[in-house]
Amino acid sequence: MPKADSPTGFKPLKDSAIFTPLKLGCLELEHRVMQAPLTRMRCSKEEDGVNVPNDMVVEYYSQRTTKGGFQLTEATDIHKYASGYPGVPGIFTESQIAGWKKVTDAVHAKGGFIFCQMWHTGRASPASFRGGQQPWSSSSLPMGGNYLDGTSCTENPPRPMTVEEIRATVKEFGAAARRSIEAGFDGVEIHGANGYLLDQFLHDNVNQRTDEYGGSVENRCRFPLAVIKETTKAIGADRVGIRLSPYNYFQQTKDSNPNEHWAYLCKQIAALTEDERPAYVHMVEPRFDEVLDEQAKLDALSAYTSSSGFEAEATTKMNINSLVPFRQILEKGGIKFIAAGGFNRDNAAPKIESGDADGVIFGRWFIANPDLPKRLAEGLKLNDYDRSTFYGADPPKKGYVDYPFFEEVSTVA
Repeated sequence: MPKADSPTGFKPLKDSAIFTPLKLGCLELEHRVMQAPLTRMRCSKEEDGVNVPNDMVVEYYSQRTTKGGFQLTEATDIHKYASGYPGVPGIFTESQIAGWKKVTDAVHAKGGFIFCQMWHTGRASPASFRGGQQPWSSSSLPMGGNYLDGTSCTENPPRPMTVEEIRATVKEFGAAARRSIEAGFDGVEIHGANGYLLDQFLHDNVNQRTDEYGGSVENRCRFPLAVIKETTKAIGADRVGIRLSPYNYFQQTKDSNPNEHWAYLCKQIAALTEDERPAYVHMVEPRFDEVLDEQAKLDALSAYTSSSGFEAEATTKMNINSLVPFRQILEKGGIKFIAAGGFNRDNAAPKIESGDADGVIFGRWFIANPDLPKRLAEGLKLNDYDRSTFYGADPPKKGYVDYPFFEEVSTVA
């Protein structure tokens, strides 16, 4: 790692592109080190299907707030039967709105900004999380393995959503966005990635429909595009972003042609009217995978994908699979681009300096380092993260609000 004039010998990044201002929709950011949407499963259960942000959740987000910094919440249920996991918050009850208001007040008190990431988990949700109702998806194709409640996914498959249910869910996203603003959020991010409901319509190995929401790429994109339009209509386009993962394998999604299909989606997003166009698109790098290491993931993708039909000017900057062409398509519509997936102190600033992204998302390093922007700026040593506590721990604060700030480490040392 490069040496420099810092107490620990790590290169300070305070003069790099990652510590320059950025206008992101309605926000004026002071730096581009952004907190990922991280499922932490630490909310308090009020009743079945209703989990409320508690004081520990307030502390967690407040710890990671910096003046002019941008944070995304963990994925948040748009209604009671949208969830697939215990301890995950929602934004559909007065108590949840009140709980989130404490979070947003704490973030704003320190000069930070925070968006609520909204989701519906679709076929990742077992019937026991849906009041006994069969889970929804684009089609009846189940995931492999078991749900979190231990029931078999193949023995309890999803059912295809009706057109009426799709249209009602579009409205639910808009309503959840309005409730997010009521809770004090600066905006919302639509979760259209990682094998959850909207992604189950986008990936052609999951979406087996033959109606207006399946078959062609135009039809598969119809539902996510409708959600974008409804959400921007509800709270304003400058307060909306969307997360996408074209190269995702998580939860058995594997598109036959992610390069062409997400290029189409990006062109449709960029062509939306000004009052419908989201402020940013947040995408996951092809190298990132929950199971495969980086090289194995890239090798797996290169075995069946191609770059034919991509924007010609992108080919000199990309391997076959890259976020760069998507960034260039969206840039033509004035849409900012945020990259996620495997970023660290060495590769984050070059991503921005190259023009390939406007901001960079940090997940695991932000979990372990509540003062991550300071550590990166000053070239300070980072705390290591503990994977075993990512999705809950005993006690719940372990791996959540007990990671030390650099000053605390220095004092102990």
